[in-house]
Parts: sequence; C-alpha cells; structure tokens
Amino acid sequence: MKVYHGGTSVIQRPLAGYGRKGLDFGQGFYVTAISKQAEAWADRMARIRNTHGVVNVYDLDMEKVKREFSYKFFPEYDVQWLEFIVQNRLGTYHGEEYDLVEGGVANDRVIDTVEAYMANMMPLETALRNLAMHNPNNQLCIRNQRIIDECMVFKNLYNI
Repeated sequence: MKVYHGGTSVIQRPLAGYGRKGLDFGQGFYVTAISKQAEAWADRMARIRNTHGVVNVYDLDMEKVKREFSYKFFPEYDVQWLEFIVQNRLGTYHGEEYDLVEGGVANDRVIDTVEAYMANMMPLETALRNLAMHNPNNQLCIRNQRIIDECMVFKNLYNI
C-alpha cells in the first residue's frame, strides 16, 4: 500500500513515539493512502511555518501488519469511531492498545460535530446522524516502531 505523510520536513526514518498526544488515534506517526490529503496537510503546515511543503511517500506492507500486529480499522464514522476519537483527544482512552489504527480523520467536514459531542452540546444520536452524511477519508496512525522498521519503506518525496 502506498502511503503519504505531508509536512515541511523530509522524514526517511519516522519515529512512532515522536508525534503529539491527543490526536484522533493517539500518539504515533500519521500517514494517509490519499495523496491529495497529504498535499493539503503539507500546504497547511507550510503556510503556518512560512516555508515549503513536502510529501513523503512510503510503501507499507499492510498484509504483514494485519498478520503480525494489532490492527484496528474504522470503516465509517460510527459510534465506535466517535468514542475512540473523543477519548484519544481528551486523553482518557484506556482500552485495547493497537499497533496501527486506520479510519477517517476528524477534519473540517466533521470536527464541529465531534467537538459539540465532546462538549456535551450534542446528543449521540444527532452526532451520528451528522456524521452519517459524510464518507470517511483516510488516516493511519502507526503506534509501534516495529511496523515502521519492518513494514514501511521510504520511496521518495515531492515538494508542494
């Protein structure tokens, strides 16, 4: 599987434990299977940092990941996805630890719903109805360094 990481730095040897805490799927190295999504993130970071954007391209052996590691996939914006996102963002997640988590991003299309639900300003049923109007995009959070070391290969990069 070809995956992309958008930012402002070349990252040939990613570190799973370097990422910020409190993100959608917890601390880890985030990639996406959608090149345009990585490009948009690289462009956003470049504008914030007043520099140029870079998209790092990797090959990720998902078959090996699924065979040898703990993998969680959220195919849609549903109650399981919402609760997982909320708990990770609040730092209260105490469930099963996964080596790699894949699913939709809590981005501009759905973040108002997620935040309203987090603030107890929107009931679960309404949040789920709002989320159902959107197709999930894609993000993968690699939380185990062994996946990066054994299953992911840096291929190239391109500037934005």
